[in-house]
Amino acid sequence: MSQTPQAPGTAPKQNPAAILFVAAFAAFLATFNETFLNVGFAPIMQALSVDVSTVQWLATAYMLGAAVMVPVSAFAYRSFPTRQLFCATTALLVIGSVIGGLAPNFGVLLVGRIVQALGTGMLIPIGMNITLECAPREKLGTYMGIMGAMTTLGPSSSVIFAGLILAVAPWNMLLWVFAALSLLCLLAGAIILRDVAHLTHPRLDAASVALIGIALIGILYGVSTIFAGSVPVAIGAAVVGVIALVFFVKRQGKLAEPLIDLRPLKIPAFAVGVIANMLSLVTIFAMNIIVPTFMQSVLGTEPLVASLTLFPAILCSCGASPLAGRIYDKRGPGILLPLGFACIAVFSVLTALFIATASPVLLAIIYIPVICGSALIIGPVQSFALSKLPPELNPHGVTVMSTGFQIAGCFGSSVFTGVYALVGASAAASGLAAAEAANSGMVASGILVGVFALVGFFLALWIRRAAAQPIAQAAPAGDWGAAEAAASEAGVVAPQASLASIMKTDVFTVTPETPVVEAMELFATKGISGAPVVNADRQVVGFVSDGDIMASLADQVPAFKTSWSFVVERENADFDATLREVLAQPVSAIATQRVISVNLNDDLGEVARVLSEGHLKKAPVLENGVMVGIINRSNITRYAIKRYHADQA
Repeated sequence: MSQTPQAPGTAPKQNPAAILFVAAFAAFLATFNETFLNVGFAPIMQALSVDVSTVQWLATAYMLGAAVMVPVSAFAYRSFPTRQLFCATTALLVIGSVIGGLAPNFGVLLVGRIVQALGTGMLIPIGMNITLECAPREKLGTYMGIMGAMTTLGPSSSVIFAGLILAVAPWNMLLWVFAALSLLCLLAGAIILRDVAHLTHPRLDAASVALIGIALIGILYGVSTIFAGSVPVAIGAAVVGVIALVFFVKRQGKLAEPLIDLRPLKIPAFAVGVIANMLSLVTIFAMNIIVPTFMQSVLGTEPLVASLTLFPAILCSCGASPLAGRIYDKRGPGILLPLGFACIAVFSVLTALFIATASPVLLAIIYIPVICGSALIIGPVQSFALSKLPPELNPHGVTVMSTGFQIAGCFGSSVFTGVYALVGASAAASGLAAAEAANSGMVASGILVGVFALVGFFLALWIRRAAAQPIAQAAPAGDWGAAEAAASEAGVVAPQASLASIMKTDVFTVTPETPVVEAMELFATKGISGAPVVNADRQVVGFVSDGDIMASLADQVPAFKTSWSFVVERENADFDATLREVLAQPVSAIATQRVISVNLNDDLGEVARVLSEGHLKKAPVLENGVMVGIINRSNITRYAIKRYHADQA
């Protein structure tokens, strides 16, 4: 349940859209900075007199520093007020950028880059947690879709912006521009954000921090250097990292307050969602590096032209992500995820096959489905995975998801470029010309991306089946244990009493085509005052009440205020004509279109908040957009009384 440090009734009114702007801005900055400085490696090498193996540490050290800070973010989010934490984290970006911008030598520049990494490693999970706390439940998919758009837009657009800046300014201008953007984000957070996190003040376990730091540094360093450095050293680092990870996992199971609560990974729907998210992210990092690299190094394309070739895909993805979020809110992930992975699988291979012969315009068109496919996946799959967690595990689920982001970035940028170079070198050694050899490496990398997307496609089909399963409907009302067991089998951990255990599942509904007169007869015979309007797929498309009928008649006859007007006005010919007209209409003509609903996995505190803030007596209960029941205030009241007496016994 979303909680704030303020006492009930005293918390300031929050604007979810404004808070989303701050969270999305932060996510954009964090992912933008992943690759922003990389474009300036060539002028940095020349200005600071370092070679390529040295300058690569600006990317490697940044990646490692950010990865280590991600697990700490869950502790920090539950320990410090939200606004103060956000501002302090963003301040690290400003400080690191200033240090780098003033750097007289490579060592100082590296220090500035690491300070940046400490901030960006926490910024994405903090932004996602803020979004989960503040997003209206019926718009969670849309909000997460916008966050997904930022994580797609960031690393993709940074290449273009960096190219434009370097065309007119020296390399350190990149750091000054990023410092200005970070300062704007800090000021926006200071003005707009409120303290939305529920602070539990956990104890920080130093041994856990050390173990996860060694694990991530070892694994990511091994992956990033396996193709470009010493193979024995890379393997050794990865082995040490895996061993540290095993000890870390064991230690978390023994701690009363673990650094990362690993229970989310025991939920199949969440675990599969994390893997699918990583597979999608890998394609962004891989293709956004190898495509412009091939165009510049093999085809002789100008850096700016190569970057602009990616621009149409980036632009389309910005529209695709929010659209995917809205579709998720209405229909769930069933259509989006398979379609997204299918686009990546097919068009990544086509991009690799045609890149050597296609014009930049044709290549830009072929490339659009690759990035848009990823945009269809990231927001919805994150929403799906995190929706399977109880609210108290959200910070830990976000930490796991964000750590997966760093691993995917490392894997995509290192393994696929390594395959590109390795296959190209092998082809050149066999006697092929340099261009043909490089093309062989490009094709191999594109096919490998397609294979990863094919794996994601099958995972998407699993998610589709999981999302289609109605959760806990068969559990009888009042049987809390059975409902929680059913929810657990379906991949949901129910906090205390589950909503499924107390809601009504025998819900009276009407269709959009139902005549108003039939709806009124239903109200009269069943003793209810309203009913959800559902389509053939059991998706709620509206809500009709006796108040809607009264309002329709009152629009025509201003004196008509209550049901007694049926009697008072029975001899009124005008009223009778209006009555016949209204009652003959389908309920879709008068029903309220915007329906406030709750999700099946919401805890009762969140449900109570929705009913209270919306001044509602009842609300539909949805599972992946499909109505599975209805919750009344009286349901919660009966449960509260029963629970109170049970606690007193």
